Amino acid sequence: MSVIYLDNNATTQVAEEVLEAMLPYFREFYGNPSSMHTFGGQVGQKIRAAREQVAALIGAMPEEIIFTSCGTESDNSAIRSALATQPDKKHIITSRVEHPAVRALCAHLAAQGYRVTELPVDKNGILDLENLEKSMTPDTAIVSLMWGNNETGVIFPVEEAAAMAHEKGILFHTDAVQAVGKIPINLKMNVIDMLSISGHKLHAPKGVGVLYIRRGTKFSPFLIGGHQEKERRGGTENAPGIIGLGKACELAAKNLDKENTYVKKLRDRLEREILKKIPQSRVNGDTGNRLPNTTNISFEYVEGEAILLLMNELGICASSGSACTSGSLQPSHVLRAMGVPFTMAHGSVRFSLSIYNTEKEIDFVIEKMPAIIERLRGMSPFWNQACTNQ
Repeated sequence: MSVIYLDNNATTQVAEEVLEAMLPYFREFYGNPSSMHTFGGQVGQKIRAAREQVAALIGAMPEEIIFTSCGTESDNSAIRSALATQPDKKHIITSRVEHPAVRALCAHLAAQGYRVTELPVDKNGILDLENLEKSMTPDTAIVSLMWGNNETGVIFPVEEAAAMAHEKGILFHTDAVQAVGKIPINLKMNVIDMLSISGHKLHAPKGVGVLYIRRGTKFSPFLIGGHQEKERRGGTENAPGIIGLGKACELAAKNLDKENTYVKKLRDRLEREILKKIPQSRVNGDTGNRLPNTTNISFEYVEGEAILLLMNELGICASSGSACTSGSLQPSHVLRAMGVPFTMAHGSVRFSLSIYNTEKEIDFVIEKMPAIIERLRGMSPFWNQACTNQ
C-alpha cells in the first residue's frame, strides 16, 4: 500500500538534494569544523556557506544566524535570553494558540514567579493587536507570537506586532517554524528581534534548527560550553544537519512560488470538495490569511482519532493537531481558544500538504473521505439523535 502523506506540518520528507548534500559529511568529510587542520576546516567552510543560505531565505545577515538542535530549543533560547538580559522585568506576552514549545515554557516560567499574559484569538483564530497594546507594560520583557499557526495555518501580523513592541522598548520573538519556506519573509523589512526555524519542517532532517538574532540584540546563551556559534550556543556543530538545512533553504527559496500556487491549489481543491461532499463539516480558521499548505476541517459528531485510524488503513497520513500533543485525547487547545463547538473540535483533522503531493493523491483522499465519515457517523449515537431531531 502506498502512502499519501498529508502531515507536513508535523514533519517533512528530506529532499533528495538535501540528502545528497549531507552524505559526504557522514562518511568522507567527518572532521570537527572547529579543528585547526584543513580536514576539519573544510567542514567549517561548508557550515559558513549553509549560514549564508539560511540568511538569504529570510532576508538576514549570516552573522545573525545561530544553529540549534530544533525549533523548541530556538524558542526556549529566545525567551530565556530576554529574561536573563533583563532581570528586572518579569512579564511575558504570548497567545493562547502557541505551539507547546512556547506555551509549555511560559507555564513553567509562570510557576517560577513570572507573569504571563496569553492573548486571545477570535473565532477565526485572528489576533487583535489592540489587546497586545493594552497588555504591554514597563515590566514586559518579551512578546512571543507565532508567525503561522501549526494547526490552522492562520498567519499572525507579527511584523506589526514587533513594531508595536519596539515602540515600548520590548523585545519581540516569533516562532516561524511553519512559516519559513511557505511565505515570503524579509527580516530587513521589519524589527523582529528573534525568530525560530526548524529544519524538519522544510525538507531538511530532524535535529537541526535556527535562531535568528537581530544584530545588536543582547543575548544570553542557553547552552554554555565551547566557543561554537561565536559563543552563543555551545556544543560541536551538527555539520551534516546544518549543511542539509542550508541546502533545504536554498531549495525553499526556489520553490516559494510553487508553495503559493501549486500547493495552494491542491489544498483549496481538497478543502472545497470535502466540504461539498460531507455535510456538517467546516474549516477552522481564517481562510483568507493562512499558510498555503494547511487546512483544518472539523466533522461534527465523530472523533478525530477514529477518522485518522480509518484514513491510516488506506495509507492516508494526516493529524488531529500538533504532533507534540498527539497522545492527548483532549480537543486541541487552538480550537478551544477559537471557541469551536465541542462536537466539532473533537472531530477535527489537519491536512498539511507539500510540493511533493500530487493531484492523483488529492483525488484519492476526496474519494475516500465521505465514506469514512459516513461509517463513523453511523456508529455515533449523537449523530443518530441529531438526525432524528431534524
